[in-house]
Amino acid sequence: MSPDPEFTILNPQPLLIVISGPSGVGKDTIMMRMQERGMPFHFVVTATTRPRRENEVHGKDYFFLTKDEFARMIEDNELIEYAIVYGDYKGIPKQQVREALASRKDVVMRLDVQGAETLRRLAPDALLIFITTESEEELVGRLKARKTETTDELALRIATARKELKRVDAFDYVIINHDYKLDETVDTVRAIIEAEHHRVKHREVTL
Repeated sequence: MSPDPEFTILNPQPLLIVISGPSGVGKDTIMMRMQERGMPFHFVVTATTRPRRENEVHGKDYFFLTKDEFARMIEDNELIEYAIVYGDYKGIPKQQVREALASRKDVVMRLDVQGAETLRRLAPDALLIFITTESEEELVGRLKARKTETTDELALRIATARKELKRVDAFDYVIINHDYKLDETVDTVRAIIEAEHHRVKHREVTL
């Protein structure tokens, strides 16, 4: 039998991974646990004009900016995408994502559903993971339990979340983040990323 022809396995391209879903599903908590477990990804820090909550750290949880500072970033085209979310601006700084991809690191970012869909248009090969709860009732309960919004703000978040739950078809994967099973959720995210790196046709992201 003749030897197999010489072949080369190309190094897979770094992935651009989006953790998304409605408010209250645990996106921030999932990202935090991934970092605590030392997963070898670049975790993107989102810029926002919303006030800093207790225990949040500037430059780690978010870049907390004034509206004037955020406006300058828009004018200077320094954001991959941005949107108004519940009256405040949120956006992804462009430079940190490009530098991470150039270093061949997988990049993980959290985005609301609107932001994830915007990014899909900019980078069709991005990997979009939708995080949700077991039921709409559970999601509403989580939002109420946070007690971080006024009554009017809570009503807006609940209405928005119900609408966002219907957008799951725009994503590649969906994961239910069960109460008290955070590590299982993180393991599933990691398994998805690992599987994507074994695809015959790799995703190729350019920004």
